Amino acid sequence: MTYADFMTQPRRRDKAATRAALLEAARLRFAQHGYDGTGVRDIAGDVGVDPALVFRYFGSKDRLYGEAVTVEVPAGRLGDPDRPITHITDGLLHDVVFADWEEFDGEHPLLVMLRSSGRTAIRDQLRERICADYLQGFAERMGGPDAALRAELVGALLLGLGVMRSLIGSPALSDAAFEETRTLVARMVAALADD
Repeated sequence: MTYADFMTQPRRRDKAATRAALLEAARLRFAQHGYDGTGVRDIAGDVGVDPALVFRYFGSKDRLYGEAVTVEVPAGRLGDPDRPITHITDGLLHDVVFADWEEFDGEHPLLVMLRSSGRTAIRDQLRERICADYLQGFAERMGGPDAALRAELVGALLLGLGVMRSLIGSPALSDAAFEETRTLVARMVAALADD
């Protein structure tokens, strides 16, 4: 059940629907206003419930944030050892930089987290998501004494492209098509990966 469906349904207590609606409202609020700019009362108000329900279902604003902005890394992204790293980064370029994540007001959850990265706990969570969930597999695939550094450079490239396109709205990158961008990114990644 979507947030819109929840809001138009007659009021009967449905824990799963209320919880899902709170998560959906939180995703939009956190994407638009960041952690500090979003209050529990705002989220509860968007759903039309008492703020106490947020604490009942999630325990705290921190836990709600953690659950709201967490998206699983697609299974098998690095699973095929014969798949070139440039092909893997193609998928990440699309997902992080070009995809429209409607539930996060158009941005990838990692970019949403960047808005609140001034908070230590969120910065730690962001580091874990990027370095462990995404880049550790790249480093293992690349091999060599500087593999971790090269993997983090690939991560910086992708995240930086997302920031330039989505948060800053740089003109050339904002106007560029995915196909045009992916060719140039593939060249840079190939140099780092020695693919």
